Amino acid sequence: MDTIYLQALEVWLVLLLAAIINATIRTRFIQPKIKNELRSHQISSITAIIFFLFIIYLFFRFTTAEYTENQLVNIGFMWMILTIIFEFLFGRFVMKNSFSRLLEDYNLTRGRLWIWVLISLLIGPVLVTTYFL
Repeated sequence: MDTIYLQALEVWLVLLLAAIINATIRTRFIQPKIKNELRSHQISSITAIIFFLFIIYLFFRFTTAEYTENQLVNIGFMWMILTIIFEFLFGRFVMKNSFSRLLEDYNLTRGRLWIWVLISLLIGPVLVTTYFL
């Protein structure tokens, strides 16, 4: 496996940690303060995107591994798929949520923004390396 993919897998663990911290901030501080689950979800989704893009920027800014545009697309796809798998496994088997409950976060018509978080992971590598590096 190419070095860039191994590094990207390690960075996904950092992204996962950032997501857990972001969710903790939402449940412990944001949601109790504003008392609105949808609004706290929306704020948390936006902050997750910001955190993720910053981490992605740092990764590509400081990696010494070579990469191609095709590899950037593959990395974004890998991060998105790993996140979806983690979300459904953790949500279903640890949090004991139903699959229908887990799918609610994908409903844009109800104000849920989670799909944009996943899109930011998908396009983040290409976006960051094209426009910010």
